[in-house]
Amino acid sequence: MTPFHPIRLRWLLARAWLPVLLLLAAACQRRSAESWELTDIRGSLPDLRFDLATAGNPHLTARDLRGKVVLVYFGYTHCPDVCPLTLARLAAAVRQLGAGAPAVRILFISVDPPRDTPELVATYARAFSPQAVGARGTPKEIEDLARRYRVAYQAQAPDADGNYVVMHSKVVYVFDPQGRARLLIDDSNATAAIVHDLHQLLHNPT
Repeated sequence: MTPFHPIRLRWLLARAWLPVLLLLAAACQRRSAESWELTDIRGSLPDLRFDLATAGNPHLTARDLRGKVVLVYFGYTHCPDVCPLTLARLAAAVRQLGAGAPAVRILFISVDPPRDTPELVATYARAFSPQAVGARGTPKEIEDLARRYRVAYQAQAPDADGNYVVMHSKVVYVFDPQGRARLLIDDSNATAAIVHDLHQLLHNPT
């Protein structure tokens, strides 16, 4: 058998690796094209998974929202300021997506099961946006779900009239259409930044 000439061998090896190099170059180009303005949390949290109740559906699950970009926020309907402000900001961002808005859902999960019925939390969330879904679980279900997604909350002592506030985390998690945690929204993020990243995620979900 005639041995390969060294120059010929190098040429063949270069041709064999060319498709791989092209794929790597394309991947790098896609990654460099991503310019997230929110906090990238890819790989930091478990995939979206829950089983909660909402108005008309006692078992709303992540499977029901598959194919949508989901913004997950834990709060409660009696919240005096933070929750309505956050939901209003999320609703404004989703509205600014225009034709892309139906591909997004805002999932508002109550951390106040004693007062928030499935009907109440669903109506509350829907008042902010047609893309908002309000859900509620048992105290144990909410406790487990909050632990899964590193959300802290605690009900304070009631006043003389029995009213109380619930201290809770203010972050919003963004999950892609495959249910993977991708981004974190906090108080420092402007609405324009949320719109930018949601638009990017809708058009480049991988």
